[in-house]
Amino acid sequence: MAVVLAGAVILAATHFWSARPETVRAPDRVAEAAAVQAGMPGVSGPGVPSPLTAGSPAGPTPGGRIVVDVSGKVRRPGIQHLPAGSRVADALRAAGGVREGADVTGLNRARVLTDGEQVAVGVPAAQPPPGGSTGAGPGRTGPVTPLSLGAATVEQLETLPGVGPVLAQHIIDYRTEHGGYRSVDELREVNGIGDRRFADLRSLVTP
Repeated sequence: MAVVLAGAVILAATHFWSARPETVRAPDRVAEAAAVQAGMPGVSGPGVPSPLTAGSPAGPTPGGRIVVDVSGKVRRPGIQHLPAGSRVADALRAAGGVREGADVTGLNRARVLTDGEQVAVGVPAAQPPPGGSTGAGPGRTGPVTPLSLGAATVEQLETLPGVGPVLAQHIIDYRTEHGGYRSVDELREVNGIGDRRFADLRSLVTP
């Protein structure tokens, strides 16, 4: 009986030892996926998206930009797209630089630009009447006295806010075709002048 009992004890101990729980190492791919889900940076593997790249942009979001109209005596007059915070000097460089002989004495090249403004280079402004007051407020672009649509040159028209070389030529072409302007309201019929631009120009011109 003692021998049988001892054998039973040994058999039970062997069965218990073989059935004990063991620590099993997870496969590499499962470990990588778990690390990604836990938000651990720098862990990636085949078929496992990296948290640094999946669904995120590759670089920083670009900053704001402004649009200005550079006219007058520059090499490439026209619309320029510049980063927000640019100065007049940046707009001049974007337009190819100032033409030789242009007078930039009254041009503040260190001034910060605003969206939608016009920079006129080397264009003489109309002179105010003796003893009269100017119609331009602080920071306002354009001539100080109303321009005559029937006599203004392309260069003078370019001093108006929002008027570049092309639009100035359209204004003169309309004048030539119709024998002049009978009223300021006729500006509405000029190609390129809508209601908003007409509202800006109405008080700055005369027939």
